[in-house]
Amino acid sequence: MNELRFIKRKEVETITGLSRSSIYAKMESGSFPSAIKLGERSVAWIYDEVLEWAKNRVLATRSGVVQC
Repeated sequence: MNELRFIKRKEVETITGLSRSSIYAKMESGSFPSAIKLGERSVAWIYDEVLEWAKNRVLATRSGVVQC
């Protein structure tokens, strides 16, 4: 990781194609990177972690192994 970059939910949705509820459900099950609390009413995700999750989904799909 070269530079720590935080991204907000809308960008996470754009990168992953997941809805808000799916993101939080996957976080709850441990199958998606956790959000970082930035303030009392603000959270963000680490860009590299979300990108790595997305890349792993592509690899899993392409190799025929689908995990949700």
